[in-house]
Amino acid sequence: MSQMKHIDNTPSTPGKFKMEKSPYNRLRVHSSLAKLTFWSFVFLGAIFVFFYRSPSSSSPVTSDLNRRSLRTNSYGGPAWEKKVRTSAKIRSRNGISVLVTGAAGFVGTHVSAALKRRGDGVLGLDNFNDYYDPSLKRARQALLERTGVYIVEGDINDVALLNKLFDIVPFTHVMHLAAQAGVRYAMENPSSYVHSNVAGLVSLLEVCKSANPQPAIVWASSSSVYGLNTKVPFSEKDRTDQPASLYAATKKAGEEIAHTYNHIYGLSLTGLRFFTVYGPWGRPDMAYFFFSRDILKGKSIPIFEAANHGTVARDFTYIDDIVKGCLGALDTAEKSTGSGGKKKGPAQLRVYNLGNTSPVPVSDLVSILERLLKVKAKRMIMKLPRNGDVQFTHANISLAQRELGYKPTTDLKTGLKKFVQWYLSYYGISFPVFGST
Repeated sequence: MSQMKHIDNTPSTPGKFKMEKSPYNRLRVHSSLAKLTFWSFVFLGAIFVFFYRSPSSSSPVTSDLNRRSLRTNSYGGPAWEKKVRTSAKIRSRNGISVLVTGAAGFVGTHVSAALKRRGDGVLGLDNFNDYYDPSLKRARQALLERTGVYIVEGDINDVALLNKLFDIVPFTHVMHLAAQAGVRYAMENPSSYVHSNVAGLVSLLEVCKSANPQPAIVWASSSSVYGLNTKVPFSEKDRTDQPASLYAATKKAGEEIAHTYNHIYGLSLTGLRFFTVYGPWGRPDMAYFFFSRDILKGKSIPIFEAANHGTVARDFTYIDDIVKGCLGALDTAEKSTGSGGKKKGPAQLRVYNLGNTSPVPVSDLVSILERLLKVKAKRMIMKLPRNGDVQFTHANISLAQRELGYKPTTDLKTGLKKFVQWYLSYYGISFPVFGST
């Protein structure tokens, strides 16, 4: 399908971005007590989700969590197992068999399609929750089904389902992309983040540690772990103990949990810190997506600025570049070393930045969209709120370049043009928007 084909290897044209001195330099937290309080909160939250959630609870938070984390549909039977085996069947000589969690998500759909195209066995898992419009996830599901990828509808916290899948298919790899995304929504429904990003990761790793053979696992961390760090560009060696949001805290907790399972059980684990991924089939809660929607509707769009009129910028990374990084991580992942839940030797543990290395002010993003949509945006300048957003992100990708062969090739103007083409087609908006820009 044309909407999912590879992009051309268009050379990027990264511009230099000079960052103003950040007001956050004086806000670093060195207190051991603060760190202890933070980790206590995260893991007590996990305990709460595991042991104190009640299906019959009338709590608004609990009911909302149950609504967004849908229960696993019925599964089993010869026909269902045949679909699972067929989807996961390796069709290339040196292919791998991959369980992709969050397969109906933005990144999950693109990664699953790319794996299938090259002949790998791919089985998806997704709970199709309603954090954003489920119809978009269903459309992605239909797209993948046409390529031969079957998505099992279920939750990563359903250990019985996970065990069943591993009984049917001896997966060589797991691409763990299922998560509760979004920085701002964490202030509305914090429990969903602990449920998916902490408890869900533990549930998956518990099953993987006991699998025979143990799979190698690549999973999605986030650039949000850098939090209030002001040293740029962000390097994997930089501190990540100052999260600015609960989302970031759960992703940081995930990195610590990964270390634990690697150390105790010999699981091969690779964490990927994604930097502001965008492109066709993207998430409606991302700025480039809802900016496009609101510009076309003539609505005002918020342009945030930091203290003292500081620029807010993001290291926007095109989806095809992210996919190449994900496949590079899978292809270089070493085998786990455990068996039957017991570690036999040291196992690989890695973390990489996957970004574009070219931060772009959000105001420039809007200008590009204006030219592509041929509509003038109604800009509303606002102060950056204290809701978990940070002033800037900027990835140092030298480690991923060296070890994964990662090399982003898509600049923001090129990537947004591809997104807008998809957006207009998907939503049936038919008017010419592309001329000289």
